[in-house]
Amino acid sequence: MSSQKKLLVAGIGNIFLGDDAFGSEVARQLMHETLPPEARVFDFGIRSYDLVYALMDGYDATILIDITSQGQPPGTVYLIEPDLNQLDQIDEPMADAHSMNPLKVLQMLRTFGASPGKLYLIGCEPAILECEEGQIGLSESVSAAVPQAIQMIKSLVKNLLSDNAKVEVESE
Repeated sequence: MSSQKKLLVAGIGNIFLGDDAFGSEVARQLMHETLPPEARVFDFGIRSYDLVYALMDGYDATILIDITSQGQPPGTVYLIEPDLNQLDQIDEPMADAHSMNPLKVLQMLRTFGASPGKLYLIGCEPAILECEEGQIGLSESVSAAVPQAIQMIKSLVKNLLSDNAKVEVESE
């Protein structure tokens, strides 16, 4: 009998920067969905240190939800398995308590000797980012992508918890 797996589903983003709120909005809506008890959903917003400490709880897999520019039309949803080995090649300061950069969070986690487990990113191509005066609310195309992202996460969680977990993703 195998021990129970633990999955972290982490929405990240800034609600005051338009489409940057995608991860937070998906997590907020996902909290009202029925998921297996092994999957814990949180909206971390821009709280990078909170995410680092949560990741240190020994999850078997982590699903980050965030915007990501991949050059496709706004609202395109992606499932990406980032290459954690590339963290060593990034030379940036540590995480900032007032913003969220997933790469910096993962670097900090590594310096603490911890791992996010298997890592996935559910990303969405943004339409509106960083307006000078700020903007609350997602653009129409990104808002329309939220249900697709939720279904993708639910499917990924189901696959990760199955005994024969095979997940087809694109590498970044």
